[in-house]
Parts: sequence; C-alpha cells; structure tokens
Amino acid sequence: MKSVKENLDENKVTHLKRIMDFVGQTPGLISWVFGEHLKVTQKTDGKSLLISDTDVEEIISRVDSDGQTFLQVNFSSGKKILLTANFIGFKPAQSIGLDMSRLPKVVTTPDLMSVVDAIEENLNSNTPQNEEVEVLRRVFDAVLRGGESVGFDLTSERLWLQRVTKAPFKASA
Repeated sequence: MKSVKENLDENKVTHLKRIMDFVGQTPGLISWVFGEHLKVTQKTDGKSLLISDTDVEEIISRVDSDGQTFLQVNFSSGKKILLTANFIGFKPAQSIGLDMSRLPKVVTTPDLMSVVDAIEENLNSNTPQNEEVEVLRRVFDAVLRGGESVGFDLTSERLWLQRVTKAPFKASA
C-alpha cells in the first residue's frame, strides 16, 4: 500500500505530464522538463513560465465558446493560468484608477505589445491625448503585473514602460 506522500508525489508528476501532453499537441506552445520543473514557452513572443510540480494543485480541462480545449492550471498559491493552443493566459492585476470591467478577464503577454502599439500611436500623433495615454499605461501595468505574478519575466517590458513614462509628450499645435 502506498503512503499518502507517494500518492501526492505521483499526483504532482501526473500534473506535469498532463501539461506536457497538452502542450505537445498545441501549435503555439513548447515545453521542456528541468528536474521537478516544466518550462512552457509561447512561440509567439518567446515568453516562458517555469512550473514546479509542487506548486500545481489542480488541472481542469475546459472548452471555450469556439469548442477549443484548454487547460486551467490552479496553483496552491491561489493563482491560475490557462494553457490554450497558442498562449498562456492569466488574470490582469488590479490597477488603481482603471475600470477593470473594461479589460478581458484573461490576458496574455502578447497583449502588452498591443498596448505598446496603442501608446506609441497616440504619442506620435499630432494631438496626443494625455488621458488616453494614462489609461493605456495603467492597462499595460495591469497586464505586466498580472504576468509577473504568475511567473513571467517581464523585465524588458517594465523598462520600456519606465522609458515611456519619462518621455515628454509632443507639444500640440
């Protein structure tokens, strides 16, 4: 008869195997095993998460409104990620002064580039809208901090935001 610890250990290994099996069938994600960790990388932007077998509490197989299967990975910390065919989704962080109901419930690291494009477009226009840029900065921050909270290294994106924050606005004519 197996001990409780042996059953827990087997369950954790099964979690990582289940994630690996799912990722192996996706066109946009790849994974590698590093000891007791699994590294899952998005092909789109090269961003990776390191998942520890001891951190995974539960995996739920789900289907979206388009009939596409995805995995919801719940961590013992209370955080969760969604593994889809191409992306690792996560919840944006709360941001003071930002109406969170206007953001999607799940975002991905490529969403950061969409916000970057919108900020740069606004700043480079003949009449930049300071209020709009401020809202976009808060959206960027919410996605960035949400990604960092689940384990993405977004240092370069954080530095970009700091540079833009310090950049002067063009004077309007």
